[in-house]
Amino acid sequence: MHPELEQFESDFERAEYLQNLLIEHATDGGDCNSNYYVPLRAYFVSHPELKKFVPRWVRDNRETFQFWEFIKYKFTTYKERRKFIWDEFRGLFDYLESLPTFPPKESINEILKKFDFDRVNFAWRKARERISTDPEGAITMARTLIESVCKHILDARGVEYNAENIELSRLYKLTAEELNLAPDQHLEKVFKQILGGCSAVVNGLGTLRNKIGDAHGTGAKPVKPSVRHAELAVNLAGVMAQFLIQTHEAKKQDGKS
Repeated sequence: MHPELEQFESDFERAEYLQNLLIEHATDGGDCNSNYYVPLRAYFVSHPELKKFVPRWVRDNRETFQFWEFIKYKFTTYKERRKFIWDEFRGLFDYLESLPTFPPKESINEILKKFDFDRVNFAWRKARERISTDPEGAITMARTLIESVCKHILDARGVEYNAENIELSRLYKLTAEELNLAPDQHLEKVFKQILGGCSAVVNGLGTLRNKIGDAHGTGAKPVKPSVRHAELAVNLAGVMAQFLIQTHEAKKQDGKS
């Protein structure tokens, strides 16, 4: 992702900034920062889902000076220009607001921010950023997120493991056993089922990353993940990371570390 866009946490924020930037440009004599317009425009017009909601004139005008030439002759008053831009962006905002909000990304953000480990926060942020534009990279970072959380928890609890060569499934098993989350550590059927499902999710992420992530070379007919595959992988990784961190922190507070 372009460095100028890393400050935004969501596509809604990016769209809102782009709209406000164009309004400012249209009502301030053609003076605005193209350092943001160019990468923002490129982001939306290259997005496989969002590009259909981007106004045609945004797709046509690659630079701010081109937009200025377009808008200054189309409407003579600032009020008309503002209303036109608001109306043209309504479809994009309606679509973004209609997207499902589960799992609660904000909740995961808060948990990971409190977990003072840069690699974890970096992996989560990059995974979210890449979903739409780089599904393969997003899946790889989803796997990295779980790996980083497990390693950090094991390090904090003094559990030894092979840091250079260990499968995600083995890494998660060590972490689960240390946190009393392994299915065979419980007798109740429902807990065994739930915890077994957690293990299956992590193992599935590792397999998915190996099959269609960008960590390995591909054959003549590579399987290409879609945005929905990446969204699923990243959301699952986020929920599992949140669950592991909360369990780790709870045991510390209970004096069971």
